Amino acid sequence: MLRFDVPQVWSNVIRLEAFLTFAVAALALAFNFAWLMALLVALGLVRGFFGHHRCPSHHLWKALMLRANCAGKLEDAGAKMFANKILFIASSVSLALFLSGSALWMVPAGMLVVFATLEWAFSFCAACWVYGAWYRRFPPASA
Repeated sequence: MLRFDVPQVWSNVIRLEAFLTFAVAALALAFNFAWLMALLVALGLVRGFFGHHRCPSHHLWKALMLRANCAGKLEDAGAKMFANKILFIASSVSLALFLSGSALWMVPAGMLVVFATLEWAFSFCAACWVYGAWYRRFPPASA
């Protein structure tokens, strides 16, 4: 379902954000420093529930990439907001598991590494695919 109530996002800015998600999750795993997941919780919260247009880091990356003339093309923000809600959930679960003393915090962090890599390296957003498939299967009722 297209979201017309939020501004569209630039494709390469989203890919850069996916790379940063990959880097943060990979660093957390590599150095066993799960506190880095708190950054992903915050980014997922803002971008997923309030929109990319309200995220300070998104504005920074967008400005830099527009200046460098490499922002890509405009895409619907609805699917990307859904993907960031998944980011929020996965990173929150990872952080909660860490705080409870469980080594299982690495499982959602590892999943973020895999799915963020698919986005930044291959431009395949798994959450966006699920979002589109859901709305093809269950279209919203027209008023």
